[in-house]
Amino acid sequence: MRRAPALSFLLITVFIDMLGLGLVVPILPALLTSVTANAALWSGLLGTVFGLLQFVAAPLLGRLSDRYGRRPVLLVSLGVLGVDWLAHAVTSGPWPLLIVHALAGACAGTNTVVNAYIGDVCRPEERSRAYGMIGSAFGLGFVAGPLIGGLLGAVDVRLPFLVAAGLSFANVTYGWLILPESRPGDGTTPLSLRLANPFTAIATLFRRAGLGRLAHARLHADLARMIHQSTWAFFLTYRFAWGTAHVGAVIAAGAVAIAVFQARAVGPVVRRLGEKPAALVGTMIGAIAFLGTAFVTVAWALYALQVLAVVSSVGATAASGWISRSIGADEQGTVQGALTSLSAVAEMVVPLAAGAAFTWALTHGSPGLVYLGSAAFTVASALLLATAGPGSPRDRSPAPTGSSRS
Repeated sequence: MRRAPALSFLLITVFIDMLGLGLVVPILPALLTSVTANAALWSGLLGTVFGLLQFVAAPLLGRLSDRYGRRPVLLVSLGVLGVDWLAHAVTSGPWPLLIVHALAGACAGTNTVVNAYIGDVCRPEERSRAYGMIGSAFGLGFVAGPLIGGLLGAVDVRLPFLVAAGLSFANVTYGWLILPESRPGDGTTPLSLRLANPFTAIATLFRRAGLGRLAHARLHADLARMIHQSTWAFFLTYRFAWGTAHVGAVIAAGAVAIAVFQARAVGPVVRRLGEKPAALVGTMIGAIAFLGTAFVTVAWALYALQVLAVVSSVGATAASGWISRSIGADEQGTVQGALTSLSAVAEMVVPLAAGAAFTWALTHGSPGLVYLGSAAFTVASALLLATAGPGSPRDRSPAPTGSSRS
């Protein structure tokens, strides 16, 4: 698979997305403290509103990309993200920030359109590797962002937001000049409130033969992922009494390892095993890693489990390729938008529930008990994958003329 300009742009886009987020994460509390007396409350409110608007709007953005093309939707999403970061940099109060951040949530279509774009320009057998490379860019941005943001924030608390805005606008300019359209708009694709409704979109996804079980499996995997993401730093702190530097190093090392594995190993593994076996094997390895984490008490065993967690990342990537292969070219955006809304449900609901469960587990001296939940959801995901059909690849046609072949 050659890195054509389209795939290169998508990799840069995902990296900058995560880099921008990582730049501001360590600085956001200080910024909000400077503009409001209730910084923690407003931080939670901003995150909730963003996630809620993303849940509501993702199916519409996916549908719009099917009707009008991927390129305009992606560039608008990136542009609004830049405006959001700029608003953070210049705001003097929380209310204007909430309004702009809500708009950014409604326009947060990067993941939806990137996944649909890959479905357009990559042959079905190449998609898992492309998704792996996207996952690698995601992880590298996650690692680099907080490190750079902390350094910039030491100079000025608003500087990381200005840099994040500049990166977003630069990416829009680069995309405007370089990015080809992967799929010309289809004026026959209908638009309606019913089709753009996230509840209808998700319900329709679940009811579809050959795709419903894959969507349910994706939801269970997202629930497991969010339990882990919401409690991981706290678990390491309470189980091993590690300081922030040690915890940060472990998280960063894990992210880098996954990024390298996704970029270099996922493609060959999926080609050798096939999408369904790779998704199953990776998911079950993830369940073993979560189950072991629930009871781990020594550092060397934790590191061994982290190796398993890295290998298990092939499961989610293979499942993404499997889903993309199971839908037609005319609905990649629609289905990816519904999947984004589905992920947003987990991101809105799980952190509060996982935090409460972790607090309860601490009172019983067992901080790892929450990972039994992650293991259970992961096993459920594997069972759903195992009972799903092989899929009926509808889009086996060559990439559209003039689009970049990944």
